[in-house]
Amino acid sequence: MTSGCTSVTRLHSELVAEHAPVTYGMVRAHIATLRGTTSGVPTRPPTVRQVTGWLTRHPMTLTEEDRAGLKDVLTRCPELDKAAGHVRDFGEIPTDRRGSTLPTWIDAVDASRLPGLTGFALHLLRDPDAVTARLTLDWSSGSIEGAVDRIRKIKRQLDGRAGSHLLRKMILLQ
Repeated sequence: MTSGCTSVTRLHSELVAEHAPVTYGMVRAHIATLRGTTSGVPTRPPTVRQVTGWLTRHPMTLTEEDRAGLKDVLTRCPELDKAAGHVRDFGEIPTDRRGSTLPTWIDAVDASRLPGLTGFALHLLRDPDAVTARLTLDWSSGSIEGAVDRIRKIKRQLDGRAGSHLLRKMILLQ
């Protein structure tokens, strides 16, 4: 690459004039390999959704590429690194059924002064007994909520025109 034309634009126009089936990107990539560098196209930064996914997923489920991207983002932003630690700690509370450690976590988040997490943590204090019980006990109201949703769907289908007797029959028949 010590002699000759190195202008990608000029080389591309000469090749097109010779009716060569090449694109500008192909010429640019080839010249980049001759120069010993990668193509001049910078990599895109991760999206907010990607970073949020990396932070909220269990670390064991991340691919090596995701781990590298997360590590890069966290080294560039110390506040996000601090928030990621709190998010990871909170994720372990329901997983390990350690609801009793919630007040300690809330105090740590409150001391960190991270606006989004502090608001979330203080919101949990509105009903600490219920939150602690949910994070400690292995109990779910999923089946009850499903039944309630089914009844609401039937009521919507009947559009308020049915009395209680017809509604009862529809619920029992489905």
